[in-house]
Amino acid sequence: MIALDTSSIIAFLDGSTGKDVLAVDLALEQRQAVLPPAVLCELLSVPGLPRRPRTLFGQLPLLDVLDGYWERAGLLRARVLTKERKARLADALIAQSCLDHDVPLISRDRDFRAFSRLSSLQLLE
Repeated sequence: MIALDTSSIIAFLDGSTGKDVLAVDLALEQRQAVLPPAVLCELLSVPGLPRRPRTLFGQLPLLDVLDGYWERAGLLRARVLTKERKARLADALIAQSCLDHDVPLISRDRDFRAFSRLSSLQLLE
């Protein structure tokens, strides 16, 4: 399993290039792609997202929210903020989902680097 982040999915849909876009394509092709719940929420929040991508990503498996998830996500975010790094709430939720399931995250969003430095988050950029 490989988790997809919103930034790389949008780049994939836009026809952008990059290692992350190739990784998204491969993960989808090999049916290894999963979504943290916060990513699905972000995707569905994109105004004017065409029906086809919305349907495709709505069919991908979601990572389950495990007991204690909210506490762990809050503590992870606090560790990043303590280091005076940017730690958006959605990014903390995405990172914690990946940590809970020990799956790497494909993302072009550099803000995840702070989470990977302070935890075992595997980041594929």
